[in-house]
Amino acid sequence: MPETIDAGATAWLLVSTALVLLMTPGLALFYGGMVRSKGVLNMIMMSFVAIALVSVVWLVIGYSLAFGEDIGGGLLGGLEHLGMADITPATVHSGVPEFLFATFQLTFAILTAALISGAIADRTKFSAWMVFVPVWTLAVYAPVAHWVWGPDGWIAQLGALDYAGGLVVEIVSGASGLALALVLGPRIGFRSEPMRPHNLPLVLLGVGLLWFGWFGFNAGSALAANGTAAAVFLNTLVAGCAGMLGWLLVEQKRDGHPTTFGAASGVVAGLVAITPSCGWVTVLGAAVVGTLAGVVCSFAVGLKFRFGYDDSLDVVGVHLIGGIVGTLLIGLLAAEVMTGGVEGLLYGGGLAQLGKQTLAVVVVGLYAFGVTYALGKAIDRWMGFRVSREDEIAGVDLALHAESAYEHAVLAHGGPAGPPPGIFSREHDEQRHRPAEPDQDDVTD
Repeated sequence: MPETIDAGATAWLLVSTALVLLMTPGLALFYGGMVRSKGVLNMIMMSFVAIALVSVVWLVIGYSLAFGEDIGGGLLGGLEHLGMADITPATVHSGVPEFLFATFQLTFAILTAALISGAIADRTKFSAWMVFVPVWTLAVYAPVAHWVWGPDGWIAQLGALDYAGGLVVEIVSGASGLALALVLGPRIGFRSEPMRPHNLPLVLLGVGLLWFGWFGFNAGSALAANGTAAAVFLNTLVAGCAGMLGWLLVEQKRDGHPTTFGAASGVVAGLVAITPSCGWVTVLGAAVVGTLAGVVCSFAVGLKFRFGYDDSLDVVGVHLIGGIVGTLLIGLLAAEVMTGGVEGLLYGGGLAQLGKQTLAVVVVGLYAFGVTYALGKAIDRWMGFRVSREDEIAGVDLALHAESAYEHAVLAHGGPAGPPPGIFSREHDEQRHRPAEPDQDDVTD
C-alpha cells in the first residue's frame, strides 16, 4: 500500500519548520549581543546570509547528498534529487510531504552553518564567509547528515543514536568552529583586553527565541504529532531549565555571583546536550543531561584561555562540549520506554551503546575538524579569510558594511573619528553638529 500523508503530522511539522527557521535570527541576536558594539551588524549578517546561501545549495544538491539513496558504504547519498527532481507535492516521506521534510532538514543545515560564525567573530572577511558556507555545507554537513540520519548511513547502521542533531549539528559546528578559529588566529587583544558582551538584553532576547525554536527543533524531529513528540517537548524544557541552574550554581560557587550572561549560556548548554538525547531519555534523564551540561560547559568555556585558541563566542565550549556530553550520555541514560529497545548502561544495557556513541563522536568530530581546517586554509590562501589589522581595530561593521549599529558607538572602541567616506559629506556632517539658529520671526528688537 502506498504511503499516505498524515494531516496531523504535516501540520505539526509545518509549525516546527517555522520554529527552527526562527532559531537562526534568534542566534543572530544572541551572537550580536555577545560581541562588541563595533561588530554587531557583521555578526548578525553572518547568520542571515547563511539562510540564503545554505537554502540555495541545499535545494540544488545538498538534500540529495544527505537524504538521497546511498551510493555505497553509507557515506553519501546519490544525485536522484538534484534540483529537487522526482519530488512532487504528492511525494511522501515518513508520513509528510517530502517537500516539507526537505525544508525541515534545510533549517537544520542553515542553523549549523550559522553557529560556526560565533567562533570567528570580529575578524572575518564577509566575502570569505560567503564562499565558505556553501562549500562547507556540501563537504561537511551533507555527508554527516547522511551518515547519521540517512537510512543507509553507516552511523545509523552502526546503531549510534542522535535524535535531533548532537552529532550532525552540535559536534559538527563546534569542531568546525575550532578549526576556523585556528586558521584565523586570535583577535587583536585576546587575553589582554576585555571583550565583554556589549548588550546583555539582546543576548537574552536571542536566547528566548532560540529556546522557543528549539521545541520545533527537537519535538519536530518526531515527524509526528504524538506522545513521543510530547515527551521530547517536555525533555527540551526540563534540560534548558536544568542547564541554566547548573551554570548559575557554578558561578555562585566559583565567582560569588550568578550572572545574566551565565543564565543565558546555561540554557543553551542544556538545550545543546538534550538535542541528541531528547527522544531516548526519560524526564529524569533530561534533568541529569541538562544539569551536567550546564556544569561541564561552564568550565569548558575557559579552555580557550588555557590552550590559546580564540573561540570568540564559545562555540567550542558550549556546542562541541555540550554535544559530546549529550551524545555520550545516551549510552548511560537511554531508557527502553523511550527507545523501544535500546538501554543505556545505567538501565542494564551494558557498555555496547556507550561504545557506539563514543565511536560516532570521535569520527564525526575529526571529520568535521579536518575538512573544515583544510577548506579554511584553502580559502585563506586564495582570498584571505581575515580582515586587515586596521579594519579589525576600526571595527568590521564600518570596514565591511559601511554601517554602525549605534551612532558613534565605534568611537568608544578606538575607531575612526567620523563616518566612513560616502555616508555623510563634510558639509552635511558639520550641519548636523552646528547649533540651530533662531527663527527670524522669534527675534525681537
